[in-house]
Amino acid sequence: MDLYPAIDLRGGRVVRLEQGDFARERMYGSDPLEVARRFVDDGAVWLHIVDLDAAKGDGNNRAVVKQIAQAVGEHVRVQTGGGVRSVTDAQQLADAGVTRVVMGSAAVREPQLVDDVARIIDVAVGLDHRNGEVATDGWLRGSTLTLTVAVAQYPAAAAFIITDISRDGMLAGPDIDGLRDIATLTTTPIVASGGVAELGDLRELRDVRGLAGVIVGKALYEGRFTTRDALRALQQ
Repeated sequence: MDLYPAIDLRGGRVVRLEQGDFARERMYGSDPLEVARRFVDDGAVWLHIVDLDAAKGDGNNRAVVKQIAQAVGEHVRVQTGGGVRSVTDAQQLADAGVTRVVMGSAAVREPQLVDDVARIIDVAVGLDHRNGEVATDGWLRGSTLTLTVAVAQYPAAAAFIITDISRDGMLAGPDIDGLRDIATLTTTPIVASGGVAELGDLRELRDVRGLAGVIVGKALYEGRFTTRDALRALQQ
């Protein structure tokens, strides 16, 4: 199982939000490239970058994403999301050196767009949910789409990223049972996101059939464990 250390960008800084709330932000660094290099030096083979400004529709951090991808892309694969709403957006990120884009709100509104973008670059469909209902627009709005329906309607997706918003940034533990259930409904690889607080959480996720990876953010920044510890836990 792959580890995806998370780098959430807002205004060029590395931050974390609690439950996706932009009013509950904590900064963890002013140099995103330095943070990325640290994860890579510790053995990470993926980075998960989220452009929170682009997700909110309030500017973007594409220059920072490009800087990271071009600086460390020889050693790590970069997955990035936030504001990927068109083929043009995806092409720009592909040109910047990104390996895979994450599409959330745009994929919910226009599933065909995932097929179009997948011809250019691998696409992970981000299914960020509250109680099984997929949220959009930087987690600010709900939708009528449920997880169980969503995992069946994106045949071109290279992966699904499933985030339990209620747990994200809260160090409350992942939704193991929910992830296990949803993994039985699709053969597309699933990347879990939200709530990881300790190495035991990673070991539990490792044993869920159908999970291909896990995104970890706050637990790493808060020193709950190191990137190296996490990689060992996922490989045991």
